[in-house]
Amino acid sequence: MRLLRQTHESLLDGARGERKTPGEFRRSQNWIGGSSLADAAFIPPHHEDLPDLLSDLEAFWHNTSIHVPHLVRCALSHYQFETIHPFLDGNGRIGRLLITLYLVNHGLLNKPSLYLSAYLEKHRGAYYDALTRVRESNDIESWVRFFLQAMTETAESGKQTFKSILALRQEIDAQVITLGKRAENAHSLLLRLYKEPVISVNQASEWLGIKYYSANQLVGAMVELGVLQEETGWQRNRVFVFRKYLDVFIDKN
Repeated sequence: MRLLRQTHESLLDGARGERKTPGEFRRSQNWIGGSSLADAAFIPPHHEDLPDLLSDLEAFWHNTSIHVPHLVRCALSHYQFETIHPFLDGNGRIGRLLITLYLVNHGLLNKPSLYLSAYLEKHRGAYYDALTRVRESNDIESWVRFFLQAMTETAESGKQTFKSILALRQEIDAQVITLGKRAENAHSLLLRLYKEPVISVNQASEWLGIKYYSANQLVGAMVELGVLQEETGWQRNRVFVFRKYLDVFIDKN
């Protein structure tokens, strides 16, 4: 629970909900949908019940005597967390993040590379309906089916994304070789661009430990190759984007 609160505080720093007690479990009643409790679509448990409910959820996470497949555990955990709704804001974001943290913690992911937000946003109505059916008619099976389908499609999408990145990397590496003496620095810059795909010449100079003039020449050469694109149209304070890489992550559907 301490990790949850710390994560929540970081998540809301400078983001939506930053004034709604970041890093603290709620001390008042909240609701989902509607403008008040009177017309709410769902009313989570009373805040005085949170300690017991969260303690029970934490015990479930660490209970090794329950032989339930990890993805089913994730489905049950996500449902329970969203139903408890322990924070005034950010519950959806934390609830989705918990899935990834669980998979990494249990060695099912080496890196946090699977995140359900895009799928749940795309199927928002079905997502809320599946959660509601559990609350209203105890239909946990439909929820687990929906969750597993979400995981399957997200994993498949992620696999295709990685394949696209590998193909792009081969394409770009072949282009960079043509830069001759600049190729080594261009390759080093590329490695950084896969982490931070938006740069300035000053940043390139700092990252590579070279003079501004050399960095400017290198960035210009990468623009000519089509690796980088200048986005501002300005003469000064220009910003360059690794557009081909960012485009890999855009949902074409």
